[in-house]
Amino acid sequence: MSTRIARLVAASAALALGGAVLVSAPAASAASRNGKCESGEFCYYFNSGNKGSISDFSGSVADYGTAQPSCYDFKGAGNGKGKCVKNAAASVWNRTSKTVRVYYNSNYSGKHQDFKAGTKGNLNSSLKNQNASHQLLTSAPGGCKTDGTNSKLPTTILVYRVSLNRVDRVTFKTYVKNVLPNEWVTSWPKESLRAGAVAVKSYGWYWALHSTRKTSGGQCFDVYDTTSSQVYKPGSAKASTNAAVDATWGTRMARSGKILQAHYCSTTTACGGWVTGDWMSQYGSRDKANAGWSYSKILKAYYNGIVLD
Repeated sequence: MSTRIARLVAASAALALGGAVLVSAPAASAASRNGKCESGEFCYYFNSGNKGSISDFSGSVADYGTAQPSCYDFKGAGNGKGKCVKNAAASVWNRTSKTVRVYYNSNYSGKHQDFKAGTKGNLNSSLKNQNASHQLLTSAPGGCKTDGTNSKLPTTILVYRVSLNRVDRVTFKTYVKNVLPNEWVTSWPKESLRAGAVAVKSYGWYWALHSTRKTSGGQCFDVYDTTSSQVYKPGSAKASTNAAVDATWGTRMARSGKILQAHYCSTTTACGGWVTGDWMSQYGSRDKANAGWSYSKILKAYYNGIVLD
């Protein structure tokens, strides 16, 4: 990517706040969360014994947020309704097909407790009312391998956290949702955000398949969390960008059957020495969306020879 990308987002936020740069809040609750524990969901209960208000999730969440209106909250009827989930749950029901791990800290760290598929249970004494993230554990290969292909999304991606000098294996959708608001201006029109979501996903997907990078300590990774790749900040997801990711999650962008390494930058003229037809202008996507273009038309205008399926 380019340092222009981070400057684009920071500058736009600064203008909106009279020079102060906005720190992104955690994602607002998704529309599909209805306070009912349905098949395929992982659910928290406000009280022990699977009682009280329910907060239902369809995937992993690295940071629940701490205040309304941006936190993940208890939605079901009963004790605790409307309260933020973080550090407030007492029991769970895992209705997914995978083991779910509940963590003491945000970003999947600290003490944890596992709940196998289909099980109900109380959080233990270390985690009751001390829950900060949860993760659906997968059978994705460890080490340097990915379970992705040119036709199948990777389950996870290896992110080098540069300032922390460590590599995190991040659920791929969580990665995309916590990159897009740092690469696109979250108030931009829906079709621009959707075009950005596909580009961000495609770039990460490409490197999950092709990276041979290693840290100085020998750990392999797919992408940096900086503008050397794409800016990834856990807990930065926004409602508008989450909606764009969800709306385009089933869209694959390929050229000659291969996932496209989708470059993009803020300028509307030649950027970074990239060949025209291989990169997208972020401001250009905004302008085209404002002119009524769909995200698919925007992508096809910038990336030559692509197929969206």
